[in-house]
Amino acid sequence: MSNIKLTSQDKQSGKIVYNAGIVQNIVALAVAEVEGTIPAQGKKNGISLYLEKDGIYADVSVIVKYGYNVPELAYRIQQSVKQSVENMTHYKVAEVDVHVLDVVFCDPTPAEPTEKEEEQRERSASETEN
Repeated sequence: MSNIKLTSQDKQSGKIVYNAGIVQNIVALAVAEVEGTIPAQGKKNGISLYLEKDGIYADVSVIVKYGYNVPELAYRIQQSVKQSVENMTHYKVAEVDVHVLDVVFCDPTPAEPTEKEEEQRERSASETEN
């Protein structure tokens, strides 16, 4: 795993070195904060980082829940990633590309049957036996 070096802008001695995995985890947390998105599953959670002279380039792949505005979610992901990485590492984010892999329809969780529904099931079960 590579390290990302950050040179201090002020005249302090020393340097700060971030492991690329740390920056990747910051990006993953930033994506998870955006409501309506599901991070892509895989080895790197759908996140690729590229270090260039002008900053970090991030490719983020997500799955969107049905009913959310896709362009708005992509913009919110970009802002969340940029803000989180720059605030936590003081490293510049040059670009965040968002790839929407899928839109999923979330099934509501089945509710517990009420007493009336239980009685109706029992009646219909006894009627079919007769």
